[in-house]
Amino acid sequence: MPDLQNFGDWPLYALSDIAHYHNGFAFKPKDWSEDGVRIIRIEQLNNPDGPYDRFTGTYPSINHIDDGDLIFSWSATLKVLIWKHGSCVLNQHLFRVDEKEGFDKQYIYYILDYHMDSLAGSSHGSTMKHIKRGELQKYRVPIPSPNKQKKIAIILQTIDRAIAHTEALIEKYHQIKAGLMHDLFTRGIGADGKLRPTREEAPELYQESAIGWIPKDWNWEIVADLCSQVVDCPHSTPTYRDLGIPCIRTADMEVGELLLEQAYCVDEKDYKIRTQRLVPKEGDIIYSREGERLGIASPVGVEKVCLGQRVMLLRPDSNTDPSFLLWSMNHIDFYRRVVRGLGATTSPHVNVGDIKAIPISVPTYSEQVLIGEKINAVQGVLNREKSFRSKLQQKKNGLMHDLLTGKVA
Repeated sequence: MPDLQNFGDWPLYALSDIAHYHNGFAFKPKDWSEDGVRIIRIEQLNNPDGPYDRFTGTYPSINHIDDGDLIFSWSATLKVLIWKHGSCVLNQHLFRVDEKEGFDKQYIYYILDYHMDSLAGSSHGSTMKHIKRGELQKYRVPIPSPNKQKKIAIILQTIDRAIAHTEALIEKYHQIKAGLMHDLFTRGIGADGKLRPTREEAPELYQESAIGWIPKDWNWEIVADLCSQVVDCPHSTPTYRDLGIPCIRTADMEVGELLLEQAYCVDEKDYKIRTQRLVPKEGDIIYSREGERLGIASPVGVEKVCLGQRVMLLRPDSNTDPSFLLWSMNHIDFYRRVVRGLGATTSPHVNVGDIKAIPISVPTYSEQVLIGEKINAVQGVLNREKSFRSKLQQKKNGLMHDLLTGKVA
C-alpha cells in the first residue's frame, strides 16, 4: 500500500470507487477465425502491431475496445495503457476501465500506472501475478478535484508525447543504421568517398568469394587473423558489490554500447583474478557468446571493466580498425554465421574457437576506418537520443511522484 500521509485536503478513494472494471470476454480457441474483429490478448498489449486472432461471433458490447479506451491487464503481465490501435474486442484477464462521474480517464491511467508496482507487490501468485477485484476495493489513492485531475493529466501527457517523439526518432535512427550497415558491408566506400555502385549497377567492381560477393579489392579473413588476442571469460561467478569495477555480463550489453551504470561491480581483488588472461583496454571488444543475448558486440571504453560470464574479449591487431571489427561482428551476416547449425534452443552456446573461425570480408585499413566512422556517427546520434529519453523518463517519474501524491498541489 502507498504511504497515505501528508496528502493535504485530497480525499482517499479505493480504486474501485473511481472506475468500473469490466473483464474481457472468454473466447474459446474454436471460435477464432481468420476474419472478423481482432482480439486483444495480453501479448497485444506488448506488441500491438503484431498478429491478432479474430472472432466472428457475438460478444458483450462492454468488451468492445476502440481508440481512447483504457485497458488494465490484471493477470501475468500487469500493465495499463490507453488503446490507440483501432477497433477490437477484449479477451479475458484484461479489464476495460470506464471512469465514474467526477473522475478523469487520463488521470486514472496515470494513477494505475504509478501504483502498479505496489499493486504487483500485493498481488497473488509467486510466478503468475494477478490482482483480484477485492484488492481494487481495498487499495486507496488520493484524488484531487476534477479540474486538478485534468491539469495534472495534461502535464503528464505533454512529457509522454516528448518521450514518444524521442522513441520514434530512436526507431528511425535504428533503421538508418541498419540500412547503412547493409550498404557499407556489401558495397563499401570507393575512392571518391561514396558508396560503390551496387553489383547490379557495376558488376566489374565485385568478385565472388567463399563468403559471397565482395568488392574486388577486399579480402576475407577469419576473426582470429584480425586480432592480436582473443580470450574467454573466467568460468566462475565473482562476489558482486554495489560499488567497485563494472563486471560485464550479457545483460550489460547492447549493440555498440556497454551499460555500465547498471552493471554489477567487483572489488580490486576479484578484478585482478578476472583479468589474469587479459586486462581489457579501450578499443577492445566484448562479445556475448551464450544465452538469449548471444551475438552482441560492445566496445570497451576508457572505463575500467572486467568480464563476467558468457562473454569473451577480442583485441583487434594493428591492421584492423576496432570500430570496423565491432560493427562487422554486429552485422546480421556475422550473426547468421555464428548461429548456423545451433538449431532451436532456449540457451544457445558458441565456443570461443568457433567465434575465432568466423569469416569476415575485409577492406583496406583506410576503408575500414571510413566505414567505422560512418556507423559510429549514427550510433552517436542514437546514444544521445537514448540518453535524452532516459532523462525524460526520470523527469516523468519525478513529476508523477509529486503530482499524483499531492506533494505539489
